[in-house]
Amino acid sequence: MKSPENGELTMLLFCLKHTRLTLLSSLSLSLSASVSLRAARKTCAPAEFACFNGQCVPGRWRCDGEAECPDGSDEAEETCSKSNQTADTYVTHTIPTGWGKFLPCIPGADLLLSGGWCKQTCPPEKFDCGGSTNKCVSLSWRCDGEKDCENGADEEDCASACPSGEFMCGNRKCLAAVYVCDGDDDCGDGSDELKCTSPLTCGPNHLRCNTSECVPLMWSCDGDPDCSDSSDEGPERCGGDGVPYLTNRRANCTAGEFRCANGECIRLTWKCDGDPDCKDKSDEADCPLLTCRPDEFQCGDGSCIHGTKQCNKVHDCLDQSDESGCVNGLNECMINNGGCSHVCMDRPIGFECQCPTGYQLLDKKTCGDIDECENPDACSQICINYKGDFKCECYEGYEMDPVTKTCKAEGKSPYLLFTNRHEIRRIDLVKRDYSQVVSTQKNAVALDLDVANNRVFWCDRFHRKIYSAFIHEAGDPSQQVPLVDSSLQTPVGLALDWLQHNLYWTDSGDKSISVASVDGTKRRVLINTDLSEPRAIALDPHHGFMYWSDWGSRAKIEKAGMNGVDRQVLVSDNIEWPNGITLDVANKRLYWVDSKLHLISSVDLNGAHRRTHLSLAERLGHPYALAVFEDRIYWTDRDKAAVFMANRLTGQDIHTLAENLNDPHDIVVFHQLRQPQGPDSCNLGNVANGGCEYLCLKAPQITEHSPKYTCACPDGQDLGPDMRGCVPGKAECDRPQKPIYEFTRDGTLCPDKAALSPRCPHLLPSTISCRYLQAPTGFPIVATVVFGLVCAGVYLVWRNYRRNSTKSMNFDNPVYRKTTGEGEEDEIHIGRTDAMGHHAHHHPYPQGVGMGVVGAGGGTCPQFIALPLGGRRALKLGQHLR
Repeated sequence: MKSPENGELTMLLFCLKHTRLTLLSSLSLSLSASVSLRAARKTCAPAEFACFNGQCVPGRWRCDGEAECPDGSDEAEETCSKSNQTADTYVTHTIPTGWGKFLPCIPGADLLLSGGWCKQTCPPEKFDCGGSTNKCVSLSWRCDGEKDCENGADEEDCASACPSGEFMCGNRKCLAAVYVCDGDDDCGDGSDELKCTSPLTCGPNHLRCNTSECVPLMWSCDGDPDCSDSSDEGPERCGGDGVPYLTNRRANCTAGEFRCANGECIRLTWKCDGDPDCKDKSDEADCPLLTCRPDEFQCGDGSCIHGTKQCNKVHDCLDQSDESGCVNGLNECMINNGGCSHVCMDRPIGFECQCPTGYQLLDKKTCGDIDECENPDACSQICINYKGDFKCECYEGYEMDPVTKTCKAEGKSPYLLFTNRHEIRRIDLVKRDYSQVVSTQKNAVALDLDVANNRVFWCDRFHRKIYSAFIHEAGDPSQQVPLVDSSLQTPVGLALDWLQHNLYWTDSGDKSISVASVDGTKRRVLINTDLSEPRAIALDPHHGFMYWSDWGSRAKIEKAGMNGVDRQVLVSDNIEWPNGITLDVANKRLYWVDSKLHLISSVDLNGAHRRTHLSLAERLGHPYALAVFEDRIYWTDRDKAAVFMANRLTGQDIHTLAENLNDPHDIVVFHQLRQPQGPDSCNLGNVANGGCEYLCLKAPQITEHSPKYTCACPDGQDLGPDMRGCVPGKAECDRPQKPIYEFTRDGTLCPDKAALSPRCPHLLPSTISCRYLQAPTGFPIVATVVFGLVCAGVYLVWRNYRRNSTKSMNFDNPVYRKTTGEGEEDEIHIGRTDAMGHHAHHHPYPQGVGMGVVGAGGGTCPQFIALPLGGRRALKLGQHLR
């Protein structure tokens, strides 16, 4: 026999089971009814959401915080309730009151089972904001210093420790110890300047608060406390009985003013208007709750006037509220809405047509949709315009921040790498702490990364080499591998093709753009014509294009295929010193800094839609390189010896990330989205390196029929007939071939056709004809030698005679002074004018150009030409100089 307890438990389980079945049945009926109702209205695609009014919108817009359905059903509570969301389809049903977010499990739903009850959770890679927000944000945004959940849950309980030797700010940022108590708010919350033992000395135009803060002197005694302890408004400074001095405090207020308790004067109409205007809020104290009689009008300040005084064209209320909104005369809006397509506003004289949000007047009466997407600042990445409104979205790998509505990268936190002459440094964009990646460099100028393999590449201009190392090992000089260590003159720009694994660089010394395999074993010059001062280079491996800047006599930014073909100029107007360039891969734009014009600009990848993002000489001293990621621009400034960042959409929010540097040059952002993955065009099939004998280079994707890659050969060689192997260059093979002659017994000689280079296949042996010549004898050779000796003797005799009849002087240095010794009047001075103290202008003379000889009489002898003789320049002077 079962015990009573077991009987009660059995009965409870039976009730729960019955209740669960009833609920599931009810939910199923509700789901069926909902789906049937929508099907009756309109059938939407599987990836779409059906609004209650039958309209279809993209399914990703459902429950994103913005209503896209005209009836708002995509954001309705019954739609967005967590328990109403299943994994496979968008459905709506009503949850019984009191069940909350818990209910018996429904098979197939994206719910977490907990003792027979279910609760929806965020995916493992997301963070659940909790509460009633129903939001999931990227897990990488957790504790990054920015509140991404509306309730700030992602920044709660984020206690962490800074590395040894660093200071933790009040906002949990880590700061180098050298920045603590230096008088600057480096933390951003002032915590690095609190509890400083040595008193801070403020400038002559600043006031030192009791908390050691410095505020402008003009802010003291203005009635608004600026010091955290309000010491700038204290009685010891501002006088009185402790009441802060106010600039608008007077002995007597006018009739139209109200005197605050602290002596301040404000408008009388501001008294009891519901908004405190006195610093002590005394204008809203003791305000009666006035209730006017039924035949009276209550003014905005609470006073009452007789009802007949409203709209009598006389302002009887002090705030003139009795005449507000009155219709004086004909109301044109009553007749056919005034002819307005949307909103008609009657005015005292005439009327005005207006448009709702998202529309604009096309003429004086008709409203048309505003294409908000024409404004490049409308969205962080993707802008979708639709009637009366627009929608912002993000590219794959990015997620919309629910608070700022900007696109933020998913995954690990990004960080910067920048060259600092003798080193390469790293700065974390979340914690803002610094570390050294590469040290003991002589002059590191160019930089790039292989994010997938965690490698860094850099150029040292002094050593004229290109190096590589794993980032975590780069601090060890023994792990720094020289990739290219010959035939470099002045390497200044560097870029990695992370898909085809090739390295590109610019050389301002030999004015060229070259490419090498990532291990440096194969290399070739791609472009070496019409380059003046090539500087930065950037790559788009997905589409096969490279971009570079040239700040020479004709400054420009150019574009070509990564195999060197299809060269074209992108920017050539209003450009002076284009130093750094970078690509915003997500938004398909090219950014550059102009050190002469002090600006940061961008164009699309075809050179159109040019924009200036920042143009401030005081902010941009000598910008050298830049990087773009998310909504931020980062750049180095050689004049200011610092690294800065700003908002790329507005040009505002300029912040200093690092300062007091030692000649910073290049800068890059390390994040997986900076180098989106894609296919290696040279290794798509079973043939390695595309079947190329030497280099395999990505070809520009101009059309859908463009080749994916082309092969390339070393300098001096060209592609053979199969366009994969290499043969000597055309210039070499087209030179007249010097046959090898072989003497025969019968006195004839003929070219040895077999000795012709087999690497010049177009020079076939059959095209060489054999010439039959008489074999040379010994007599012509002897005669030739004798004749040469006779000519040499005659020349030596003639030269000796000329020496005895002229005076000569040989010299190496271009600046001279000679005295003949025959008298002061014959003293002659020969040299560049900048060596003569009595000449005002300096004109250096090039080698071999004639110069005048100045005599005592001030005359100038006829010009001469310096002739080379015996490896020196010989100057022939006549015996008598005048």
